[in-house]
Amino acid sequence: MIDAIRPEVEAVTGPIARVEATGAGCISTALRIEAARGTFFLKASAGAPGDTFEAEAAGLEALRAAAPGDLGVPRVLGVRNRGAGPGFLLLEWIEPGRADERHWRRLGAALAALHRAPAPGGGAYGFDVDDFIGRLPQANGWMEDWPAFFARRRLLPQIERARAGGRWRKRWDAHAARLLAGIGGLLPARPRPSLLHGDLWSGNQLAGADGRAWLIDPAAYVGDREADLAMTELFGGFAPAFHDAYRAAWPIDPGYADRRAVYDLYHLLNHLNHFGGSYAASVERTLARAAAAL
Repeated sequence: MIDAIRPEVEAVTGPIARVEATGAGCISTALRIEAARGTFFLKASAGAPGDTFEAEAAGLEALRAAAPGDLGVPRVLGVRNRGAGPGFLLLEWIEPGRADERHWRRLGAALAALHRAPAPGGGAYGFDVDDFIGRLPQANGWMEDWPAFFARRRLLPQIERARAGGRWRKRWDAHAARLLAGIGGLLPARPRPSLLHGDLWSGNQLAGADGRAWLIDPAAYVGDREADLAMTELFGGFAPAFHDAYRAAWPIDPGYADRRAVYDLYHLLNHLNHFGGSYAASVERTLARAAAAL
């Protein structure tokens, strides 16, 4: 694949001396490039993931513009969605460091600072471009009402996709109808707009050798900061020092546990649509909890 995009890549990197797989790519090929001008990270795909790179680049650039100095976001050095050839995303290489307690404290405090930073959108929720959550589309577009945004742009598309794919269970209908009708009584109408990573599981953060915490692979948009926090807790992997440092920098409002169930539901539905029935029990349990909180 590298030969198909070599001229465009080498225009940035200089002549390539070595290419090796990193093992980091879930849905696209991930490569470490050693070249005349340094070391680089390249994601590439000739398939559907090759249509996601320009949106990912927009998210990285927005996060990089808003991030505090001790929170790294890789520079976008080249990007193209697939067309006549594979799509690719060329980034600076992040030399890995040690994910010790100091790293987790730094990440927690830095994420709180990112969430407090001025967000694009003039106080609305959404993003300038539609992007992707994994390989599935994530619709954005700006809206003034946060619960309406989360219902229409997040939950409903995943529910409809699950129905179309035969993964939705009819017994979930009543809970879903209750949640969608009453979501305005559970989520705040106007939380402070925060620029979110959008897919903040433990594999999308790194400890860098430069001492900074780094964010990668975003599904960025502007929304309620608790949506990012919920994702850090959903699948685990974040040390207690991270959560303690975040809450010390910006305490969580009462009622978070109930709102977290709503935010978790989006990612569980996304996993149901990606990976199938192994996530059905988690969807059912979380949907029931969110509906019961109303």
